[in-house]
Amino acid sequence: MSVFRSRSALRWLVPSAAAVVVIGGGAAAGTIIASADPALPERSAAQLLVDLQNAKVDGLSGTIVQSSDLGLPQIAGLTDDASSQLGLASLVAGSNTARVWYAGEDKARIALLGTQGETDVIRNGPDVWFWQSQESAATHLKVPAGAERKKPEALPSGIPSSPQEAADAALAAIDDTTAVTTTGAAKVADRDAYELVLSPKAQQSLIGQVRLAVDAEKHIPLRVDVYAKNATSPAFRVAFQQISFDTPDAQQFVFNPPPGTKVTEANSGQIEKDIEKSAQKHTPAEVEKAKGEGVKVIGEGWASVVTATLPKTDAADGEKPAQVEGLLGALPEASGSWGKGRIFAGSLFSVLLTDDGRVFAGAVAPETLYEAAAKK
Repeated sequence: MSVFRSRSALRWLVPSAAAVVVIGGGAAAGTIIASADPALPERSAAQLLVDLQNAKVDGLSGTIVQSSDLGLPQIAGLTDDASSQLGLASLVAGSNTARVWYAGEDKARIALLGTQGETDVIRNGPDVWFWQSQESAATHLKVPAGAERKKPEALPSGIPSSPQEAADAALAAIDDTTAVTTTGAAKVADRDAYELVLSPKAQQSLIGQVRLAVDAEKHIPLRVDVYAKNATSPAFRVAFQQISFDTPDAQQFVFNPPPGTKVTEANSGQIEKDIEKSAQKHTPAEVEKAKGEGVKVIGEGWASVVTATLPKTDAADGEKPAQVEGLLGALPEASGSWGKGRIFAGSLFSVLLTDDGRVFAGAVAPETLYEAAAKK
């Protein structure tokens, strides 16, 4: 018996968390015209930006392929854990495939498949289903009144799961810190597209370009490539391999729990009450201590550094898990006038964890993080 009344869910693995670095920049639209295929009319960078912002489709389905080569070091238990549903092994260097369906704001479906089993997130009107095959468990949630337009999220907040999300992240940062140009025509998923190019002006940025292939007819992003500086091939790509703009059949969004599935009815109001009840168990001082210091941004645009102070724990509250300590110990050591810590760096971003509990991250080289850490 199929989980769905029509064809079953296909593969989906989580896109690279490093894709969020496209959020860090900004752009100013150039006036260069796309030297498009003779069959396509010319479009300027500014016109393509307007096209992207006004694009709207009633439905689509397709296969999305994500590939990455982030130049990250191999860390045992972190980047080589292929057995984990959200393991980073395939995100560091490899290719993942997705199948998605969309039929409006209240009908969307994403299928994920890890080596340990399948996970599906389905939004069908007021009903949201989250199904995990490995645990033979499904959670059903009713969308609260007033939240009808909220889309289901299968991935951690901020991680692009499609070309549209990756493009939205890049376009949301438009200002004068980036040059926006065009390179001409492209062919993606057997469809004609224009290519829009965002190039950071900041010399400190590790990102050389973000390229968006924009469908010539529907104006949605079909592909997003992120290039490291001076690179000739993308370090990260998320693109449609196949796409149809026909509205999927309604049965694609109907979920039937397989026999033996443990179904949990989740109530959004109850979830909020549980959170409030949990918070009441701790004093205000304890809550503030657990939160750590708020997130701050140092610098501007593509060279900006995000920093925060991690929550502190005492021996009485529970020490750091041995696994976490082991992962941190596997990272290269770093030191400077700011103190000592560990560095995690790739071709698109760097992360610094200091011994005094601070974290610094950005689409910049480690040296820029060290400078930010020294500014106490």
